[in-house]
Amino acid sequence: MSGRPREFDDAAVIDAAMDAFWTHGYEGTSAQTLVECTGLGRGSLYNAFGSKLNLYHEALERYQTLGLQKQADILNAPGLVKDRLRTLMQSGIDEELDPARQRGCMSLFAAFERGAKDEKVRQISQAYFTRIEQVLVHLIAVGQHSGELATERSPVVVARTFLSSYYGLRALGRTVCDRAFLEGIMEGTLDQL
Repeated sequence: MSGRPREFDDAAVIDAAMDAFWTHGYEGTSAQTLVECTGLGRGSLYNAFGSKLNLYHEALERYQTLGLQKQADILNAPGLVKDRLRTLMQSGIDEELDPARQRGCMSLFAAFERGAKDEKVRQISQAYFTRIEQVLVHLIAVGQHSGELATERSPVVVARTFLSSYYGLRALGRTVCDRAFLEGIMEGTLDQL
C-alpha cells in the first residue's frame, strides 16, 4: 500500500523556502517561519524534505540556478564586453541598495554563514562559482580576441579577479550604502581590464 500522494508543488515550496532563507539566513529561519511561508505543516515539510537543512540545500541550489541564469543572460547579451560586465556589477549594486529587499546575494551569504561548517553548502557554492567563472572566462576571451580587453593576463586570471571584485562589492554593499562609493569600485575594476 502506498502513502497518500503529495498535495503540494515541490517547486513552489522550495521557492517559498528560498525566499525565507534568503531574507533571514539559515540560522535566522525557524521551522515555524518555513511552515508559515510554505503553507505546509511541519510533518509534511519534514516528510517531503527530510530536514530544515535539506530544504535549505534545495533552496540554495534553486537560488543559484536562477541567479546564474540571470547573470548569464547579462553576460551573453549583445554589446561590448565591458558594458556587459558593467551591467552585471550595476545590477549587484542595485540589488544591494534596494530598500524594499535589503537581503543581498544568498549565494555569497550562504558561503559566509554555512560554508565553513557545511560540506554540502561548500559543494553547492563551488559548483556555482565554477559555472559563473566559465561564463566569465569565455566572455573575457572574446573581449581579448576582439581587442577590447588587454591580453597581458589569461582569461582565467582576469575572470577570477573580476569575480573577486564583484563579490567583494556585493559584500561591501551590505554595510556601505553609498552608491557613489560602490560605483567607484565598479569603475575601478572595469578600468583595470
